[in-house]
Amino acid sequence: MAIKSLIINPGSTSTKIGVFEDETLLFDETLRHSTEEISKYATIFDQKDFRKDVILSVLKEKNFDIKELGVVVGRGGLLKPILSGTYATTPELIEDLKIGVQGQHASNLGGILAKEIADEVGVPSYIVDPVCVDELSDVARISGHPELPRTSIFHALNQKAVAKRYAKEHGKKYEDLNLIVVHMGGGVSVGAHENGKVVDVANALEGDGPFSPERAGAVPPGALVRMCFSGKYTEKEVYKKIVGNGGTNAYLGTNDMRDVIAGMNEGKEEYKLIFDAFIYQMAKAIGAAATVLKGKVDQVVVTGGIAYSELVVNAIKERAGFVGEYTIYPGEDELLALAQGALRVMNGEEKVMEY
Repeated sequence: MAIKSLIINPGSTSTKIGVFEDETLLFDETLRHSTEEISKYATIFDQKDFRKDVILSVLKEKNFDIKELGVVVGRGGLLKPILSGTYATTPELIEDLKIGVQGQHASNLGGILAKEIADEVGVPSYIVDPVCVDELSDVARISGHPELPRTSIFHALNQKAVAKRYAKEHGKKYEDLNLIVVHMGGGVSVGAHENGKVVDVANALEGDGPFSPERAGAVPPGALVRMCFSGKYTEKEVYKKIVGNGGTNAYLGTNDMRDVIAGMNEGKEEYKLIFDAFIYQMAKAIGAAATVLKGKVDQVVVTGGIAYSELVVNAIKERAGFVGEYTIYPGEDELLALAQGALRVMNGEEKVMEY
């Protein structure tokens, strides 16, 4: 029997929702929230009822009866470090989303909203592969100073989804493969997937790994320390330089790789230099991930919005094509990935995880 699911993916100024029947999308909507609306609320959690009302109003406009739902799935937020999987929205999980144990982000509302709506109609609710998924090997955590361990915060939902998609399309088990998954969007992450676990990946949120359209990546630490204590900037201003106003945003004033490519095609040398540097750093990260897997790479899987650019993908292949064969899954279908995570549990393909 087909399972209908409501998928909820909250962002800072929007809430994306989708209704699926198994893996078939019935409809989706991106609900925009103005800065004025959001600014009324002191905390992320305070936005809950506002966002819930907006979601239910749209479902009503679509003439969709929530009593038809078999499950509700929310985007996972900044929880404690956890293993990959589909998690039941237990009281402990909901409480940690409320308080934001690793920080406050709109995605923390995903599981909370999913549970409230699911409880109203008596169906299960889950989150799937939040950004805090942590499967790092012990050696990958060592940074060079015990007070500064490496941490795993990355595009876990999309990385896991495309890795499993590749395995399924090739008649193999994800757990039997060694993959390098490259996500390129506003942020970038390169994960070494060894036998079903992401054993090494940079903290894509806070500044490890290659730079991206919005993030500075691994900048020189000494220069960063001097910037922090120069007296010119507040802590918040320095953080914004690393996360949000870093990368191509800092160099060229744009967070859109299409603008970078357009500038390069117009003959602007600075645009070509930054494009080349982006390719250079992405290729270095892929090569580094290959050493984690001891050169035994079954496939390099490239995903995210920038993967739509053949120019970018081909330039990366030119530098790092020796690592292995490439499969490209452009974009990031997070709504479908969340629906698939719930279906794997409900169809008995995976066990539900307990937080």
